[in-house]
Amino acid sequence: MKRSTGRNHFFKNLIRYRTLLLMLLPSAVLLIIFSYLPMGGLVLAFKRFNYADGIFGSPWVGLSNFEFFFSSGKAWTVTKNTALYNLAFIAINTALEIFFAIVLSEMAGKWLKKITQSIIFLPYFISWVIVGSIAYSLLSYETGTLNGALRSMGIDPINFYGEDGWWPFIIVAFSAWKGVGYGMVVYLASILGVDSSLHEAAAIDGANIFQRIRYITLPGILPTTITLTLLALGKIFRGNLDLFYQLVGQNGALFDKTDVIDTYVFRMTISSTDVGQTVAIGFYQSVLCFITILIANWIVRKKDENYALF
Repeated sequence: MKRSTGRNHFFKNLIRYRTLLLMLLPSAVLLIIFSYLPMGGLVLAFKRFNYADGIFGSPWVGLSNFEFFFSSGKAWTVTKNTALYNLAFIAINTALEIFFAIVLSEMAGKWLKKITQSIIFLPYFISWVIVGSIAYSLLSYETGTLNGALRSMGIDPINFYGEDGWWPFIIVAFSAWKGVGYGMVVYLASILGVDSSLHEAAAIDGANIFQRIRYITLPGILPTTITLTLLALGKIFRGNLDLFYQLVGQNGALFDKTDVIDTYVFRMTISSTDVGQTVAIGFYQSVLCFITILIANWIVRKKDENYALF
């Protein structure tokens, strides 16, 4: 009887929420096709793939694909670079997104606010190919705008594409320039969701704008900040291939400071026929991301379980 009651309850809910389930169906199908079915390809991380035998017929090689990656001398470099760059992106981009969102929310003048928001948001729509061209136009040793300005002031030009020390700052700057506008909109929506009566009451009590931001706005957007940070931490070992490849390309002189897991895998993919090795690195990358999000979520749950993702 209990089992029958449970089934009836399930089918009643299925009929009751049929419209919502039908709306969910296309997303669920896409998720299964593009996220879950490809997981079967992870078996290649433990095989030496050949096209004659296919994915499941290729011979097993155990952990030799992983051993190749860790013995190549690049594992620590690309892992460290990926994590450090993403930590910088999270910290700097989040701070700028919140800053600009607060500035826009407090800005007077409807048209001025819209124009400012559009200017900040515009770079998000520029492709990384064009951003790479912009970077080269600015930083080229021979024809770059920046070096041209340095020469006009009697200062020796800088060989940006031959000295890797500049590139952590360049990459973080271009990432912020292109991505801050999108994140700013999310935080702006969160700020608009804060009860305006709190600001009015604080203003009546004599609180200035900085006090209202500190004690009302920032606590009000804290759940959004934590959620977005946790989601970003889940991708901390995934580099933005478009960003790094379009800015750096195949310039080996910069690899020590700019090479991330994704660019390393991309170069292996186009230069090697051993699919198993590239899949093994991708598998290693996914495991690191999974562990990171579990640890970050556990820490947040310890502090306040209401802010945890799960």
